[in-house]
Amino acid sequence: MHRCNEQIRISPVRLIDHNNNQMGIVPTDEARRMAVEAGLDLVEVAPTERPPVCRIMDYGKFKYAQKKKKQKHHEQKLKEVRLHPKISDHDRDRLMGRTAEFIEKGDKVQLTMIFRGRERFHQDLGQSVFNTIVQKLGENVKVERPVRNEGRRMTMVLAPAKKVVK
Repeated sequence: MHRCNEQIRISPVRLIDHNNNQMGIVPTDEARRMAVEAGLDLVEVAPTERPPVCRIMDYGKFKYAQKKKKQKHHEQKLKEVRLHPKISDHDRDRLMGRTAEFIEKGDKVQLTMIFRGRERFHQDLGQSVFNTIVQKLGENVKVERPVRNEGRRMTMVLAPAKKVVK
């Protein structure tokens, strides 16, 4: 958190004006007066320096820019989509749409096929459903972890494919 205007108590300060010009070492009252004349705020940007560095700027815009810079990074999450081997075409398409949304946002998707009862003996059905999904999603995805059998479950992890910049 940056100190602003009357919160700055230490005098003198090293001042940078709103045009990024070094003003040198100035008493705090003088710096505050210059900020008011410019219609801006006096913001302490380097409090650990001696004397502390202050800048004349619009504090609201500065805070907004800091917040936006912080939000840009999207942390990749692992989302899970569960399905069964006897899934209807419509349900499969709906789940593929959901998977495509996750992939577009930059998340990884774990597809989990759950086998109930005698379905366990027809692993080939699950394999074909996974192949269909990967085929229809196309070049947007890459298979990060191929199909793996884990008892009553069959899993596969898809990740966003790197986009080629043209």
